[in-house]
Amino acid sequence: MESQVELNRERVRLREKFSAAVPEFMEAETAVLDIAYRDGELSAKIKRLIALGIALRARCVNCIVSQTQGALDAGATKGEILETLQVAVAMSGTPGIAESLRVIRFLEELGI
Repeated sequence: MESQVELNRERVRLREKFSAAVPEFMEAETAVLDIAYRDGELSAKIKRLIALGIALRARCVNCIVSQTQGALDAGATKGEILETLQVAVAMSGTPGIAESLRVIRFLEELGI
């Protein structure tokens, strides 16, 4: 299995390259994301955990790693992430388990 940490680094590198190629578009996209994930009625942490659940259901590899990192950056604990995985599995069955293993590997690689 590929390194999830390296996958995340490559995702960030390529996003920066995409941003340099189409700066006006990516500035607008970043502004939308900043609004979506800022604290409001729901905390940024809760929003990131919701996004992680959606990413798992969508089976989006980059989204899964990105939202796991985003949840950690927003202060989510390993326990909160594991509970999010449980909800994703409850909603999607064994494919949810398969996708959740990527998160387990990522946390393991980070030493969490």
